[in-house]
Amino acid sequence: MPNHLADATSPYLLSHAANPVDWFGWGPEAFDEARVRNLPLLVSVGYSSCHWCHVMALESFSDPAVAEVVNQYFVAIKVDREENPDVDASLMQATLALTGSGGWPNTVFCTPDGRPFFAGTYFPPEPRGGQPAFVDVVRALGQAWQERRDEVVQQAGEITGQLRAMASAQQPDEAGHEDAAVRMPTAQELLDAVGSDYDIVNGGFGGPTKFPTPTLIDALLVKGDPTSLDMAQNTCEHLVRGGVFDQVGGGFHRYSTDSQWTVPHFEKMLNDNGLLLGTMARCWRRTADHDPDRRALYDHAVRRTVGWLRREMTTEEGLLAASLDADSDDLAGHTHEGIFYLWNPQLLVDALGADEAEWLRPLLHLGDEGNVEGDLSTLQMRGRLDWERINADLDRMLEYRALRSRPARDEKVITAWNAMVIDSLVEAGMILREWSWVEWACELAENLWNAHWRDGRLLRTSLHGRPGTSAVTEDHAHLGLALAGLAGATGRQVWLERAVQVLDVAVDRFSEAGGAFADASGSDLVVAPARALTDDANPSATSAMVKALRRVGLMAGRDDLVERAEQASRRLAPVVAEAPRYAGWALADHLIADDARRGLRPAAVVVVEEDGAPGELAAAAWRMAPSGSALMRGAAGTEGFDGWFDERGDEQGPTAYVCRGTVCFEPVTDYLELKDPLWRRV
Repeated sequence: MPNHLADATSPYLLSHAANPVDWFGWGPEAFDEARVRNLPLLVSVGYSSCHWCHVMALESFSDPAVAEVVNQYFVAIKVDREENPDVDASLMQATLALTGSGGWPNTVFCTPDGRPFFAGTYFPPEPRGGQPAFVDVVRALGQAWQERRDEVVQQAGEITGQLRAMASAQQPDEAGHEDAAVRMPTAQELLDAVGSDYDIVNGGFGGPTKFPTPTLIDALLVKGDPTSLDMAQNTCEHLVRGGVFDQVGGGFHRYSTDSQWTVPHFEKMLNDNGLLLGTMARCWRRTADHDPDRRALYDHAVRRTVGWLRREMTTEEGLLAASLDADSDDLAGHTHEGIFYLWNPQLLVDALGADEAEWLRPLLHLGDEGNVEGDLSTLQMRGRLDWERINADLDRMLEYRALRSRPARDEKVITAWNAMVIDSLVEAGMILREWSWVEWACELAENLWNAHWRDGRLLRTSLHGRPGTSAVTEDHAHLGLALAGLAGATGRQVWLERAVQVLDVAVDRFSEAGGAFADASGSDLVVAPARALTDDANPSATSAMVKALRRVGLMAGRDDLVERAEQASRRLAPVVAEAPRYAGWALADHLIADDARRGLRPAAVVVVEEDGAPGELAAAAWRMAPSGSALMRGAAGTEGFDGWFDERGDEQGPTAYVCRGTVCFEPVTDYLELKDPLWRRV
């Protein structure tokens, strides 16, 4: 009997559509079924590129004997965490509260009305390593519901009460009194706190499992002081040189399993790469001309990543897919994690020939003994590099690697993640003077708008043009940010108008008392909604809204949006004070505000020049403007933009106009003279 996932708009859910488990998708139908049959819920949360999700699916969910037990005792719900991040966050809170740890697959057992009473992550098919077999867990909990229901309901009530109390404790009253009790550290104290977790040898923070943390690197780039700048640059250098970066094809893997960035978890996520693409471009612009080796590394990361996005992540609809799996098959058809990306000396010879392989091998740190599996290794960049020769070799290796069995791609389109890439393409294109990237960003944005903006409402996901789930707060924030960036780079008012539309909807739908933003609209099916104010893989919804509201408010002359950003920023202050390492974009906003108090308010920069590819003056503006500035470029007479282009011409050639607050400086026509007004304090 087929289950209920055949019409899903998630490849992850569709991969379970043939399971003998009678899966429902998340929604009223499953809850109604549970109430009618008076059965508890088994909710399994995962995502397409999750290795252990696929393992559990193969071992347990595909087994008819296991499915028979599941279907007897539970109504089973399968959730794609990327489609329903609010559901995922709420259930992960429950798992953390019940077990002290979390991860995916997330396996949560709930009463028919959705209150959790037991949880775990991966369960093996047989007892292993102290873990019970999944089918035994299902049978025991199902029998407990039948025989000791009062105890189960009582436990579910206690757990739900604890989760709601935790959420309530994070929520200030309407006056925001929670903020008043927090002593805000100085900017230097915050940077010192971040530095206490810094790995001075390998770059990055914490370990041995290490994440790239692009939002934190962005914060370290704000001030430009030598210590924080070195932490950012050194981390970016180690990221690009390490095995966590796909040297051949471009793009960053999810995270490193070791402190040295050598062996990653091999899934590639669009959100990670969308953020890191912009961070690498910003690190490039913060690196001096007299440090060309580092600049070349960041340039390598940006260009290879853009190439990967175009080549491997672009869908038939002209948008970007969500992720690539970690797993793929070897020549014998056996599945391994990361096998697509691994090399040994003989494979290098096969791709390049003996002489070229001998030259390149030490630069890729490729030894006879593998660092992942057998004699297979990741590639790492070592030493000073002849980029012209290396890139030619990498291109040949890319052609050779294309013959391998590819990892599966999650075709789902996610608004926020596409918008992250669009925003980063614009910034990288302007900084590195690659106008084709900005033009591609325009195409992506137009396709995304046509596919996901429906009668004043935004979609979060789609699959092959079919609409999926409704947008959450981060979708509005990142789309607003990206559209404003496009408006600034192209001088097209329509992008700014759309950004305003998107953010107005977000402010209306997601605002909370106290100034923060809810992560998503409330749902009766989520019994204990979770809200994150810290940055995880993505910036928090609230910190992303702050950045978008500031940019759009300044460009569009919407003081109300700027004030709304101020309210949200104050709400984030306790998080910045207590855990700056986990509040990258909020920390960046605080550091920008600290500069503003010292006379360096974010600038509004208008570059008047002819349409088309940017000239030296525009490139200089994007390269040198202080963090938080609103950059706008267009032809003389450009309409809209709250009049920023009014009475500003280019009679003497391209001309830049810089304003800080209510003070505007003299126009500049020579890019060598632009730094002074950009950084002049008032």
